[in-house]
Amino acid sequence: MDDIVKQALAKWPNVPHCYGWLGLDARGNWYMRDDRTQAAGPFVRAKGSLLRHEKLIDFIHRNYEHDAAGQWFFQNGPQRVYVELESTPWVWRVSDAGADVRAHSGEPVQVSACLVDEGGRVYLASPRGLGVVHTQDMGAAADAIEQGRWQPETVRLQDLPGRYGFVPSPKAVHGTVKAPA
Repeated sequence: MDDIVKQALAKWPNVPHCYGWLGLDARGNWYMRDDRTQAAGPFVRAKGSLLRHEKLIDFIHRNYEHDAAGQWFFQNGPQRVYVELESTPWVWRVSDAGADVRAHSGEPVQVSACLVDEGGRVYLASPRGLGVVHTQDMGAAADAIEQGRWQPETVRLQDLPGRYGFVPSPKAVHGTVKAPA
């Protein structure tokens, strides 16, 4: 977490959390979701505005965490902005037949398990948590499986949040939306 964020938390410890305003899609893209977008439906159906500002995206990545309940958030100064997840908290980029796996934020990760759901999507577990393999990297993931680097386990999509301790929609859990500070 950035020092400036820690300082803001110390100065303003009781800023309300906000829900529904930020989403992460299955390709590692961030979306801002204003009132109109949220009124149009849940994140999967109404994504919002794609974030393109590199410095803002880097700031989100540096301050992206989860709480004890498995809800992922971006700590925006003193305010927690909970994230709506299209798939999982992480999106993995895979290259070199699985020898190099990186988070959507760019950090390298160590794979501890490989999972395949009923739709053929590939997920990788790591000490950072569970992530879906980016669609453009399915060839490299298939190579890793064929070479024996990963041994896939079949899972049901609906079981992933409970098994890996993440909440796809904090807004659905809390039912309230507060505008960002």
